[in-house]
Amino acid sequence: MQVWPGQMYPLGATYDGAGTNFAVYSETAERIELSLLHDDGSETAVELRETDAFVRHAYLPGIMPGQRYGFRVHGPYKPERGARHNSAKLLLDPYAKAVSGSIDWDEAVYGYHFGKPDSRNDLDSAPHTMTSVVINPYFDWGDDRPPRTDYHETVLYEAHVKGLTMLHPDLPDDLRGSYAALAHPAVIEHLTKLGVTALELMPVHQFVHDHRLVDAQLANYWGYNTIGFFAPHNAYASWGDRGQQVLEFKSAVRALHEAGIEVILDVVYNHTAEGNHLGPTLSFRGLDNASYYRLADDPRYYMDTTGTGNSLLMRSPHVLQLIMDSLRYWVTEMRVDGFRFDLAATLARQFHEVDRLSSFFDLVQQDPVVSQVKLIAEPWDVGEGGYQVGNFPPLWTEWNGKFRDTVRDLWRGEPRALAEFGSRLTGSSDLYQGDGRRPLASINFVTCHDGFTLRDLVSYDGKHNEANGEDNKDGESFNRSWNCGAEGPTDDPAVQELRARQMRNFIATLMLSQGVPMLSHGDEFGRTQRGNNNAYCQDNELTWVRWPGPGPDGDGTGTGTETAEETGDEAEEDPELAAVREEDQEFLAFVRQMVWLRRDHPVFRRRRFFHGRPMEGTHDELSDIAWFTAEGEEMRQRDWQAAHAKSLTVFLNGSAITEPGPRGERITDDSFLLMFNAHEDEREFTVPVDHGRQWQAVVDTAHPEAVADGGGVKAQAGDRLPLPGRSMLVLQRPA
Repeated sequence: MQVWPGQMYPLGATYDGAGTNFAVYSETAERIELSLLHDDGSETAVELRETDAFVRHAYLPGIMPGQRYGFRVHGPYKPERGARHNSAKLLLDPYAKAVSGSIDWDEAVYGYHFGKPDSRNDLDSAPHTMTSVVINPYFDWGDDRPPRTDYHETVLYEAHVKGLTMLHPDLPDDLRGSYAALAHPAVIEHLTKLGVTALELMPVHQFVHDHRLVDAQLANYWGYNTIGFFAPHNAYASWGDRGQQVLEFKSAVRALHEAGIEVILDVVYNHTAEGNHLGPTLSFRGLDNASYYRLADDPRYYMDTTGTGNSLLMRSPHVLQLIMDSLRYWVTEMRVDGFRFDLAATLARQFHEVDRLSSFFDLVQQDPVVSQVKLIAEPWDVGEGGYQVGNFPPLWTEWNGKFRDTVRDLWRGEPRALAEFGSRLTGSSDLYQGDGRRPLASINFVTCHDGFTLRDLVSYDGKHNEANGEDNKDGESFNRSWNCGAEGPTDDPAVQELRARQMRNFIATLMLSQGVPMLSHGDEFGRTQRGNNNAYCQDNELTWVRWPGPGPDGDGTGTGTETAEETGDEAEEDPELAAVREEDQEFLAFVRQMVWLRRDHPVFRRRRFFHGRPMEGTHDELSDIAWFTAEGEEMRQRDWQAAHAKSLTVFLNGSAITEPGPRGERITDDSFLLMFNAHEDEREFTVPVDHGRQWQAVVDTAHPEAVADGGGVKAQAGDRLPLPGRSMLVLQRPA
């Protein structure tokens, strides 16, 4: 075999049409062998003799896409000094663009023998672990263009590749649960009709199913356990795992872009799947443990601000290079449109504290590629001082956990929630205005993958995670949920009606709040996980989206509420199940109505914060926003602070929008009155005087069918309108 010196950059395996360049970093290795793996189980070892700046490299002519490979690293094994080299362990390339196979969790993938953590294990891990794959980087993107949807026009949809598509009845069996399924016309049609502009995919970087979960016959379903930051997860590929997963992912992105839908990746750069000192040796640990991980004062152990066993060393230039190279790769080569950073506070821990001036933020800010896409932070981790909502730099948007908590509190009837609710409804200026950011920095959500689904939020007071095998001790115990009078499934029509109304309240509030709304997949169907609020390990029908049955427009087939046992032919004739499906169709129609109401009216997606006063140049004497009690009187300070205050009317002035259009034109819109009654009983609301004479109801969470049929309430200034307990009414006045 010919071996040429090759180049130190780019890192990883780079195919150029005639051969492949291999390059890998390790500062502490004494010798590194490239192992070329063959289908008969044999290996060909090639020593990487050339070294530049601690990067070993070689070029091998004739090595083609599909070739499996790994690294064997020779060097000191001294855990007490943070060194864990062992050439018996076949290591994944940190820059591998594709990964083949899976881990069978034999003892050989560990650096020690079970029950003897201080021992050294020299068993060969190659037959039991994953392998890196050389890929073909060439792909016909055609006339693909990124949608580049502005934040104020964005509607996010958080989804799991497998969970969203596994049970879709219109998909071929061999495509379900795959990247190709995302590109299927049936899935894209649903997203476009719903009004979604961006698909936020839960982790698709190559991840690992934890040993503990596999032994318990569970799985790391969510995927927050990354081992390959450049490789699409191979289990989501229907075309194969020898590089075909890359082509399949690119094809899905191309199809979604053609439909005007952006692709945002949920990325996990805060830790890896190698876990703590008792974890497996899969890649980084065996290459250069101390350069990749934050080690404790005793270097045998790892510092952990993620709850997963380890944290990447964010002051290491090589870790920062790895992250930035990965981000640029996914933007330039895979053409994704942005990232949501899991436990992003950890990325800011250059030393100990969360620091908004950390090197990571500096690198992102100046990077000409990464700085131009959507950057969304999950602004917390489990370390000390880790809750950092509102504290990320101006380039970033944030999952606004305070929006979620406050909206949940209001609708479940908590006292003294009104004042903070006013701030969350209008874009959380208390969090974002001080550093130059705008309402669009707030990613608003009521539910996400982590916690209750929307239906479970109104159906359970407590978590029911027994299926996870941890005696219901896992998951958040304080969910700000309310079961509406019965725990779990019930045939009480009053409870069912209240739950449906509460779900509409949450969706309407989410869509009519300033900021960027995010839906969780299946919530538009009323999906349930039967009270499990930590379904990270449930890769089954508990977490997969069950699509609703045929409705007036013929969408879908299944329901979000039936159980696995209710999906046979007999269930098709069950009148109760048919009623549930009809209810799901009605709720789906309501969600669509709310998304499109938002998209049609710029007053609900302001790019600047409200001023609370008349604005010059708008030709309107009324302020851009006004607050009223249920009696139609302007809110005073004591009204906001009253413990019993659970009702509110908000006037949004469509004639007082101060931000210009894309060509500098003035933007005008209809005006709206948003009436919130979070009391448990009916309240009369007075339509404020001097803010418009004629009003028409366009949203009524208590009587959605009336609005859908065009028979919504018509009102005049001064009229008194009864709002049932826990309901919301939206009135519209044409400009």
